Amino acid sequence: MSLEEKIQQFPTSPGVYLMRDAAGEIIYVGKARSLRQRVRSYFSASGDSRYHVKFLMAKVADIDVVLTDTEKEALLLENTLIKKHHPRYNLSLKDDKTYFSLRLDPDEEFPRFSVVRKRPHDTARYFGPYSSGLAAREVLRQMIRMFPLRHYPLTTCMSRSRPCLYHQIGQCSAPCHGLITNDAYRVLVNGAMLFLEGKGRQLVAEFKRRMIDASEHMLYEEAARWRNLLRSIEVTVEKQKVVLRGGDSDVVGYYRDGSRVELSLLFIRAGVLSGSRLFSVSWELDDGAAVSAFLQQYYIGGAFIPEEILLPLDIEDNVALSELLGELKGSRVSLLVPQRGTKQELVALAGKNAASACRERDDKRAAAEAVLLDLAKRLQLTRIPQRIECYDISTIQGRFSVGSRVVFTSGRADTNNYRHYRIRTVDGQDDFAMLREVFLRRFRSESINKDGMPDLVVVDGGIGQLNAVQEILAELGLAGSFDLASLAKSRVLHDASAAAVRKSDERIYLPGRKNPVVLRQNSAPLLLLAAIRDEAHRFAIEYHRKLRGKEGIASEIETISGIGPKRRTVLLKHFGSLQRLKEATVEEITAVPGMNRTAADALYKGLHDE
Repeated sequence: MSLEEKIQQFPTSPGVYLMRDAAGEIIYVGKARSLRQRVRSYFSASGDSRYHVKFLMAKVADIDVVLTDTEKEALLLENTLIKKHHPRYNLSLKDDKTYFSLRLDPDEEFPRFSVVRKRPHDTARYFGPYSSGLAAREVLRQMIRMFPLRHYPLTTCMSRSRPCLYHQIGQCSAPCHGLITNDAYRVLVNGAMLFLEGKGRQLVAEFKRRMIDASEHMLYEEAARWRNLLRSIEVTVEKQKVVLRGGDSDVVGYYRDGSRVELSLLFIRAGVLSGSRLFSVSWELDDGAAVSAFLQQYYIGGAFIPEEILLPLDIEDNVALSELLGELKGSRVSLLVPQRGTKQELVALAGKNAASACRERDDKRAAAEAVLLDLAKRLQLTRIPQRIECYDISTIQGRFSVGSRVVFTSGRADTNNYRHYRIRTVDGQDDFAMLREVFLRRFRSESINKDGMPDLVVVDGGIGQLNAVQEILAELGLAGSFDLASLAKSRVLHDASAAAVRKSDERIYLPGRKNPVVLRQNSAPLLLLAAIRDEAHRFAIEYHRKLRGKEGIASEIETISGIGPKRRTVLLKHFGSLQRLKEATVEEITAVPGMNRTAADALYKGLHDE
């Protein structure tokens, strides 16, 4: 049966279609209200004449369909299949896990804020999203200055003999020591939630009423406390500008450059513009499908869903997506395309942000290319080093020895390709042997097939490290497969007669060259190499310290009766470090899964020499 005949037999009901290439690989997943009509439109001579669609259809060898009862179910299934198969021609939000929110559980005794990534379906309140953990923690610091809520878990606070340092500097009301009543603490919690909801003006009015009321009853200390809260809140509220009347909204804008689409998202909470987010994706099909795919992956992935989403253009599945998001939110969600007024201006602003971000990315890419070209020229490399790998070893007297690999792609850190290597075959302090083990594991055939080959490999050290790596690569039959260099750190020159401290230059050693290459200090190529070297060192040290911390817990508690390997592992995961375990109370240790009171008592006494 030909593909055209197969399509004629497709049903007219909702569902999902999967396009496969000649090798049977899924290259595109789509949804449709009518499967037959939608799929036929791709092959119709007068249907879809866009270049990208023609390019896709030239690769399609077969199409499968999966039926659903409703278009909304088709949306969910499409999203699930895209995450499972990662088709080449579907949009993919690779940084979908970097959302941060502030969490507060009102049902908790003396609630406090915490920074979280995910938003599970529970009774807690979530505020955000914020573009990074740093941004979320900065908001949290500002909140604590205005609303002195507790900082630490309640069990930790209660175990202290006196209030913590935050209480002494006025950033904690010390509910754990009874220095504030439940009702007064609840007022602070409600005020913090109102502030994060963008209802600052309502909050100012309420606190002014409380201040006046306390003053009239001659409760001057309480009135002063409300006055101080008001001052800190009013400073922030004055900076906020209402851009929309109403509830929460997200504004979507986009800019297209060939197959690259830049998406901008503006967050409006209680009418106030509170933040933004940018996404850069590769997309071969039309703009409406790109915006629709973005909305599905972003909001179904667990992000906060507002009451209203403003779009730059109509999307085919507007009604079904509105229903689906409404079910996830628990209330009505509107997808609108404003044609005039403030809302249309906000959509235009989001589009300008997307265009500006695209130009900025292009400028950064061009600058990075220029640096790589200059580096290749100055070091006489055989190619422009688009992929640079750097290796480093970290050890203390041969113990907890680790190796690290960091990767820079197109001049930027590619953290997805960073790797740690726990040294297994080398005993004692032998850096060259450790480096050999790392290279043997990195450049075995399965690793090459998975990670590919670098353009330039940089090792930390001097001519000795460079010669050692050359021997290893020759042993592996990889001599000349890529460029190689070693970077020796600058050192302080000991000159008692000098008026100021002097340092030697950073030196670059290359194969077949006796004397090092000395680039102009602070030049862009040298700064890039130094940044890569320092990143490899940081990455190795970080893993090394982690292993030492784990070993520290095991060595301290392995001699205590009743604490075996399983309990050591659970305690390590729960507390993270020996210091935190020592600071824990018997009750906190008992609460760890797998522990009981007897074992917790023995552990506590063992750690405190009782």
